Amino acid sequence: MPAPSPSDDRPIEEAVPADDPARAGGPDNDPDSARVLDIDSGLTASAEADPDPGPAPTAAETDPGPGPLPSVAEVDPDSGPLPSVAETVLDLDAALAAAAEAAPEPTLPEPVRQRITALTAAALPGLPADEIPVPLRRVARFAPNRRARLGGPAIAAQLAADPLFRQRVSGRIVSEAGDLGAAVAGGLAPAAADPVEVAALAYLVRPDGWRDLIEAVGESVRADADSAAVAGQVREAEQRAARAEHDRAVARVEADKLRDELARVREELGQIREEARTASRALRETQAAHKRAADLLATEKGRAAKVTADHDAELRRLRTRLAEAESAAASGKQSAKDARSADDARLWLLLETIGQAASGLRRELALGPTDKRPADFVADTAADRPGALERSRPRAQDTDDPGRLDQLLALPRAHLIVDGYNVTKRGFAEMSLEQQRKRLITGLGGIAAQTGDEITVVFDGAERVHGLPPAPRGVRVLFSRKGDTADELIRQLVRAEPPGRPLVVISSDREVADGVRRHGAYPMGADSLLRRLARS
Repeated sequence: MPAPSPSDDRPIEEAVPADDPARAGGPDNDPDSARVLDIDSGLTASAEADPDPGPAPTAAETDPGPGPLPSVAEVDPDSGPLPSVAETVLDLDAALAAAAEAAPEPTLPEPVRQRITALTAAALPGLPADEIPVPLRRVARFAPNRRARLGGPAIAAQLAADPLFRQRVSGRIVSEAGDLGAAVAGGLAPAAADPVEVAALAYLVRPDGWRDLIEAVGESVRADADSAAVAGQVREAEQRAARAEHDRAVARVEADKLRDELARVREELGQIREEARTASRALRETQAAHKRAADLLATEKGRAAKVTADHDAELRRLRTRLAEAESAAASGKQSAKDARSADDARLWLLLETIGQAASGLRRELALGPTDKRPADFVADTAADRPGALERSRPRAQDTDDPGRLDQLLALPRAHLIVDGYNVTKRGFAEMSLEQQRKRLITGLGGIAAQTGDEITVVFDGAERVHGLPPAPRGVRVLFSRKGDTADELIRQLVRAEPPGRPLVVISSDREVADGVRRHGAYPMGADSLLRRLARS
């Protein structure tokens, strides 16, 4: 059966036709008249018991016949007998119901409105599809947690505008509420029940005094809200009071700290003032001392100017004397040079005589040649012999006259000792160490072949290279041991020779030259050997 529309929500009297044969002929003429009278009696009793019975049942609920029946107002009064007492009572009940329905909806408290919406949303799926109003059919398909939240406005509007829908929903909700629903439907409000739940059921069922129940719940909710607000204000006031007390305590502590700080600052200020007075006195004393120092400085400047003038005059005199001394020294040098030339000639004659005497003595003593020489003994104990050295070309620098070197090498049985790296780094610095050694040893081999003298070249052992080619004839190559230097090995070689033997040491190291001179050797600069090698 299709669901009745809101327009079918009419009093039951309108659903009974005025020309009903049973009503026209009385209760004895039609068996249905008894049913009508029972209904009238029940409505009358309900009207007497409940001044506000709520919406009357529709014609579809009282008579399941097809289509709506004509109302009493449509019946012509002249076409039949006057209405009965039951019909009059029904008309009054319908008028009261219509007046109740026409009254404006009460203002619902928010908790009551939310509960009504939640109850209706929960009951929607349980209604038949044809009993659900069209605007709520889509809402009924929502999920339970979204139905009341999203469809709340539509549900509230439908409950206010459709009494039939409200009756259907209230019947299901009351039956599910059990004893509480039955009590509310009977107009009772249990004291132990939730006021919001009672107000929601009363709005849906609408028993006698339902508006008073809703109003009472609204006042209770407002009272609770006011109590909560007052409690909140009280708590806020207490918190403000606690904060104020805390602030006062903090302020007292800060005030004590500020007083202590003020006392400390005053004390420091007194100390600073005392220090300022002391500093002022010191400044005045310093200014006075500065003035005295300025006066003394002016005096000293005058004295210094006089001393400077005297110094300049003395300097000029000294320069004049220096020029005279230099002239005398030049004359002395020339005289010494002439005298030295004569001495050299006499020494040369003496050396020749000594050489010839030595030759005669060697023949007289029958001294034969020896395989080992003094330098060999030093080499065995204080130096390392390399395996071999390579040959290289010599290079010379014109820094000293090699004539003196030639004279010394011309002495009989002369021994030439060379500081190897001291010579090579002055003459062949652009080459590698290996090439420097090769070039120097090759040049010394040529000198040995020309003069027949004994030649020893010494290198620092830190750069020793194994597997060198053999040295030229007459040239001895030595490397200092680890921890010793070539300078020390040269000194040992000089100390090992007998007194009177001609020893020539080639080194530009002043310390080496001074050391060997004390032992009777002739030190020569490295440039003399380099220039001698350049002539070879």
